[in-house]
Amino acid sequence: MREFFSSKPNRLWMVLAGFFVANALVAEFMGVKLFSLEKTFGFHEANWTIFGQTGLSFTLTAGVLLWPVVFIMTDIINEYFGERGVKMLSYLTAGLIAYGFLMLFLAMKLEPADFWRTSHIKPNWPVAQQEAMRQQVGDYNAAYNVVFGQSMWIIVGSLIAFLVSQVVDVATFHRIKAATGEKKLWLRSTGSTMISQLVDSFVVVFIALYIGLKLPFGQVMAICTLNYIYKGTVAILMTPVIYLVHEVIERYLGHQQAAEMRTAALRQ
Repeated sequence: MREFFSSKPNRLWMVLAGFFVANALVAEFMGVKLFSLEKTFGFHEANWTIFGQTGLSFTLTAGVLLWPVVFIMTDIINEYFGERGVKMLSYLTAGLIAYGFLMLFLAMKLEPADFWRTSHIKPNWPVAQQEAMRQQVGDYNAAYNVVFGQSMWIIVGSLIAFLVSQVVDVATFHRIKAATGEKKLWLRSTGSTMISQLVDSFVVVFIALYIGLKLPFGQVMAICTLNYIYKGTVAILMTPVIYLVHEVIERYLGHQQAAEMRTAALRQ
């Protein structure tokens, strides 16, 4: 057992896998919040017109803060542990996300303690402040259920999109690497992410909004397009991070061992 934990590749796998799973889980649960990208940075909303849909802006889920990290981890794991490593981790993560949603569903069914429903309102506050908080939040248990009670279509859409985009990312990464060899890390990493993010952006929104909420097709396509513009831009901007993480790992493993792992990963 001591030899297992003293192995640099094993320790690297544990760190990358742990970070991958943690980011994917947190991204799913925080993704229930929608935010305005323009207003967050102090700008007016874009008010674009796409597919005949007017008044569109970058309204995104909070999960987009972490999903670029997940796709970077996908490419790094792919680089050193190969297709089998990424697929195994992706299936495990999807199962853990489903498990997490199941636990949230059970938690929402628990009967809350009476005092907890109003525990966010402090007795020593002025009456006006108590009333303002009561109107803003209401019943703590109801607020809890609203925040975590995502619709089934959103859950199904996000899980399907995650698995499909991961498979596409892995396949694209290996095809580019097989064609270019060890050169052009930016191409296989950013290129595979751009393609997989295209799949992810359209699949999850189409399932959640078109199939689930029955929104008009044009509106759904416009939202998908805006989501992909954001994700694609972030993928390009994150390219230097790939090189930074790659260099850190190379120094940690040593160039000879790192080269052996990359070669073995490509042969899977």
